[in-house]
Amino acid sequence: MFKNASLKLTLSYLGVLMVISLVFSAVVFRIGSDNLATGLNRESQELSVAFPIFNGTKLVQPSQAALNAGRSHLLDELVLTNLIVLVGGGLISYVLARETLKPIEEAHEQQKRFVADVSHELRTPLTALRMESEVALIDDNITTDALKKVIASNIEETEKLEALINNLMRLTRLETGELQRQFSSLNLKQLADSALDQLKPQASAKKITIELRGKPVQVKGDKESLIQMLVIFLDNAIKYSPKGTTITLKTSQKENNPAAIEIIDQGHGIKAENISHIFDRFYRADTSRSSNSGFGLGLSIAKLIADVHGANITITSAAEKGTTVRVDFAS
Repeated sequence: MFKNASLKLTLSYLGVLMVISLVFSAVVFRIGSDNLATGLNRESQELSVAFPIFNGTKLVQPSQAALNAGRSHLLDELVLTNLIVLVGGGLISYVLARETLKPIEEAHEQQKRFVADVSHELRTPLTALRMESEVALIDDNITTDALKKVIASNIEETEKLEALINNLMRLTRLETGELQRQFSSLNLKQLADSALDQLKPQASAKKITIELRGKPVQVKGDKESLIQMLVIFLDNAIKYSPKGTTITLKTSQKENNPAAIEIIDQGHGIKAENISHIFDRFYRADTSRSSNSGFGLGLSIAKLIADVHGANITITSAAEKGTTVRVDFAS
């Protein structure tokens, strides 16, 4: 599809270029011919003045042959120039066409991958729902307890679908910039405390201690989104930290610098080759973070939240030593 589009766009660029070149050549030929005729007439007049004895003879009359030869030479030069423009312009037009279509092609490919990934993620819980329901239907001797288990399992899969849909809707809101109209001044330490409250049960289940350090610092943003971003980072830190370890949240702000927060865990760490991909939608690796909903969207949402707030995320990690996620907010 994009090969045909590139060809069409190249021909369009080249067509415009050749029209301009031909019009320019026609103007040059007209002006050049007029100047050549004027020059020959001037030379004839100068000969008449210098040599009155030849006045009225063919010796001092403008030569039509010379005029035609000059026009022919000028035409040859213009034709050669247009051929060069045609070849060179064709190459340049193709390069420009490819550069013009490149971001559109990349966006199209990204959209195709995104649709394929979403379709795959939706298919998994839907398949589980269908299989469990079909098995229950064909089992004439199924007990009430077994039916309750099937229903509970179906509800769990439905919740996963709901979480995926909600995350996709939030991605849409973030990408359209809708949240930027809701920004207000917020206490970053209080936001971290709110995120921590949501994840205390998970941390307690793994006997993980979460420490909140630092002084209260102010940031501008959307409260709900920033809490969700911190929840995503904290949730991943808890998931990939061994039992009995400590996770530290630390707010800071140096003089005349924007506020920042760090989430420091003592987990398994992230391989260097995975760090550059962990914010990709639906990306998963054995030691990289996944989403807080299990669909590989969590960190993509966290990255978008940071981008909307003009914040920069830096991740440093070492195998079996832990990971530090640092978010530097805009001033």
